[in-house]
Amino acid sequence: MYCCEDHIELAIDMYVDEKETAPEIEKIEQGEKLSTTCQLCEKQALYIVGE
Repeated sequence: MYCCEDHIELAIDMYVDEKETAPEIEKIEQGEKLSTTCQLCEKQALYIVGE
């Protein structure tokens, strides 16, 4: 799941509820900025939560 700074905790909670295990969290580096937006709002995604 792609998420912004505001929704990182919610994305982690959602992942744990669904998979019953802790997710891998990867920060999107400045040079790798994607045009992808947060899946919970329209802000730029800063993290990838999950596999």
